Amino acid sequence: MGKVSMVDVGGKEVVHREATAEGFIKLRPETVERIREGSVEKGDIFSVATTAAILAVKKVPELIPLTHNIPITHVDVSFEVLDEGVKASVTVKTDARTGVEMEALAGVSAALLNVWDMVKKYEKDESGQYPHTEIRYVRVVKKVKTSLNP
Repeated sequence: MGKVSMVDVGGKEVVHREATAEGFIKLRPETVERIREGSVEKGDIFSVATTAAILAVKKVPELIPLTHNIPITHVDVSFEVLDEGVKASVTVKTDARTGVEMEALAGVSAALLNVWDMVKKYEKDESGQYPHTEIRYVRVVKKVKTSLNP
């Protein structure tokens, strides 16, 4: 067994950091139409998915053991309804010694999982399976690091 340890960031400068992650959930056209109409039985999927994304960002040190507990200064969550499904984007900001990529990735993943949960009734086939539904392209699309000292 190898050694496991959290990286020591104590000597690093505190800087402003941002990361944006995005991902996509592929859905049936009928489900996308329900989303556009606002007729999903469980309610407003974007309010729930936004809240889930923010909670996931805050919980990253509990979910990913070797990350640091950093002060989150802002979380922005957005969605785009496309013909093939829903794209989610999460931007996380902090002033810290380490980045927020894992927080952004966790946020977008939680958002997409909650979209799936809220529309799963419409995605199941006759045997209760999900042959069309899948989460794709979860990735970091942007990272920013800016010194706090002019």
